[in-house]
Amino acid sequence: MNLVINTTNAPAPIGPYSQAVVANGFLFLSGQIAINPESGEVIQSSISEETHQVMRNIKALLLEASYEFKDVVKTTIFLSDMSLFVEVNEVYGSYFESNFPARETIAVKGLPKGVNIEISMTAYKG
Repeated sequence: MNLVINTTNAPAPIGPYSQAVVANGFLFLSGQIAINPESGEVIQSSISEETHQVMRNIKALLLEASYEFKDVVKTTIFLSDMSLFVEVNEVYGSYFESNFPARETIAVKGLPKGVNIEISMTAYKG
């Protein structure tokens, strides 16, 4: 049976989807963008701050489901432009201590609300 994860510490979905779902030990997190869950405002002051907000939203979902960054096995990063890769990579990497998850980074034509980054993750607890 699947368990839907919802928390007010991460942005509410902006469409017909769940923030996260647990199934058979896997936690599937929907793509997160840089929305501050308290204010509902999109954070776009810099790509570093935008990435930190995305990672804070992800952390809130992980914690709500009783997972941690060390449980993440797969990440997908969507960027508005690959020129942002170095700054995003630096911030993203600061949230992991070791045993980094598998990952791909993809440049896309557009992202929701005109943001520069969206990240989805899959975590596992066996």
